Amino acid sequence: MTPPISIPNSRPSVAASASPTAVTIHDRMLFRKESTTFPIRQPKVLHPVENEDLRLLLLENISQEAVKSFREQGFHVDHSTKAMSEDELVQKIGSYHAIGIRSKTKITERVLKAASKLLVIGCFCIGTNQVDLLSAAKVGIPVFNSPFSNSRSVAELVMSEIVALSRQYFERAFEMRNGIWNKQSKGCWEVRGKTLGIIGYGHIGSQLSVLAEAFGMRVLFYDVVNIMPLGSARQVDTLPALLAEADFVTLHVPELPETTNMISTEQLAQMKKGAYLINNARGKVVDIPALIDALKSGHLAGAALDVYPSEPGANGAPFDDQLNPWASTLRSIPNVILTPHIGGSTEEAQRMIGEEVSSALIRYLNYGTTIGAVNFPEVDLRVITQEEPNHVRVCYVHNNIPGVLRQVNEVLSPYNVEKQYSDSKGEIAYLMADIADVSPTDVNSLREQISKTSANILTRLLA
Repeated sequence: MTPPISIPNSRPSVAASASPTAVTIHDRMLFRKESTTFPIRQPKVLHPVENEDLRLLLLENISQEAVKSFREQGFHVDHSTKAMSEDELVQKIGSYHAIGIRSKTKITERVLKAASKLLVIGCFCIGTNQVDLLSAAKVGIPVFNSPFSNSRSVAELVMSEIVALSRQYFERAFEMRNGIWNKQSKGCWEVRGKTLGIIGYGHIGSQLSVLAEAFGMRVLFYDVVNIMPLGSARQVDTLPALLAEADFVTLHVPELPETTNMISTEQLAQMKKGAYLINNARGKVVDIPALIDALKSGHLAGAALDVYPSEPGANGAPFDDQLNPWASTLRSIPNVILTPHIGGSTEEAQRMIGEEVSSALIRYLNYGTTIGAVNFPEVDLRVITQEEPNHVRVCYVHNNIPGVLRQVNEVLSPYNVEKQYSDSKGEIAYLMADIADVSPTDVNSLREQISKTSANILTRLLA
């Protein structure tokens, strides 16, 4: 028989006042009701009942602010400035409960099979296409990202590229570095009065439209859904309509099957002669060999690329024809700005991303909250307070099939279920329930019974 465990009532003082940053409507109502007559109830910091120290692996030079946040929770953190290959991850990931990555590290189905302890994945960036989201959900692992923290940084980079392309100062600066004085105005333009076409009017695209209008530009945008414009921006009905009018075309779309090579030979031919193309979205949304042809023919006056179909895994690695067979040709074309995926690489963006994603991971590990998960049902409960010492939170990931809740509620029937919430997303469902008056001797039995239900994927108890 499994020995009973001791449910701790408090944590070390460094984390004693920690509270989830995602506030539910219940918390707001509780605050309004009690702030007039009683002190605010402090949330209880929960622990996994297994009493195993949580280990986190952070790769790709994730913000030290995130490292600090995790360590303040008492988590063990291993931090690396580099990405890891699939083989390296398979060897190492089995000892970690959480992993944080940026865009270069790939979490594949093979990696997930080796991740026997993994509970959660944090993408410290906007995109999540580097993670096999479906496979992660099937094994009960939610994935969190930062959908807007670097939006301003990317939007500012695009504006700088618009000016750099229109004035050709990237070329002039390169010539000066080589000792060549080449002052000229031919083919150089003000951006005032020009038309910017934005493909994808989300967090980045909408911020960019505001900045562009401040420069005196006319803004058009195309999106697959109807969106209220900011300022004087105008949505067009079709992509060809945008391409035909825009002097500058910039992409801000996710990498999906329907966006792969969405700008190719046909679309480039629809752009105005002398227009410019900018891609800071995902490397596969532009057919780069077709772009090279459009640039060499003179149909386009220039381009700026920050993302590529294949990218080096570390700083200092070559960006050459072995990586992408057209790399040397692209590098040789005038008025083409190539940057190493730096759209979100500012101190401000990385700090905000670190804060946002680390908070999401901490809320999930400590409280079971999945608000903001991209591949998982979004479930939350109001906090267990310090005045409720013998409460246990059940976090139950299961297959979305009939009869599951009946089985779970039968297990919970001897106890008082104070609050319970369940939601599903596709084949995966997630239940959270707070159980009152659970003795330490009952905790292991409770976990074992729930884990043995027919639809169980992952069961965690927090107390």
